[in-house]
Amino acid sequence: MTTLDILFAAVGLITAASAVLAVTTHHLVHAALWLVVTLGTLAGCYLILGAELVALVQLLIYVGAVVVLVLFALMLTRAPIGSSPEHSASLVQRVAAALIGAGTTALFASVLLPAMGGELRTTRAGDTQSIATQLFGSWVWPFELLSLLLLVALIAALAVSRMPTTPTTPTTRTSVDDIPAKTGGKSA
Repeated sequence: MTTLDILFAAVGLITAASAVLAVTTHHLVHAALWLVVTLGTLAGCYLILGAELVALVQLLIYVGAVVVLVLFALMLTRAPIGSSPEHSASLVQRVAAALIGAGTTALFASVLLPAMGGELRTTRAGDTQSIATQLFGSWVWPFELLSLLLLVALIAALAVSRMPTTPTTPTTRTSVDDIPAKTGGKSA
């Protein structure tokens, strides 16, 4: 076992632990902050594997944009900051979610572990020039559309935050005949 393997296992454990905390915490803002830790340590895993471009994209797009957008939307929509009973799951839902998560993990392990065959795989070095050519050549329009979608989501969050929280009742209008006429001091 090499130093990189030990480092990858340590960072992977931190990633998994922070992901579990992001899902199980009762505070919405704490969940978003644990998501930042999860995505940041996942970028660390990419760095250990030698995929610097993917790690940079992970930090810029997910941590730098998406999570900040989520926190901004939470602040704008006046979401409950502390724990709220209407967002809490019952014990049955928690046990069911844990069983489904464990089943999914077992399914992935039963498929992926035999596929690896117990042998070490070597990775080929990624060429950043060819990735950039493909990304900004043929894939530039999907990324531009994604940025437009995020802009629309931000504007929608702003619009939702500006909506009144209490329902407005229609006001009764008075007609012109109900308003006493000003005579300017003269009697008619």
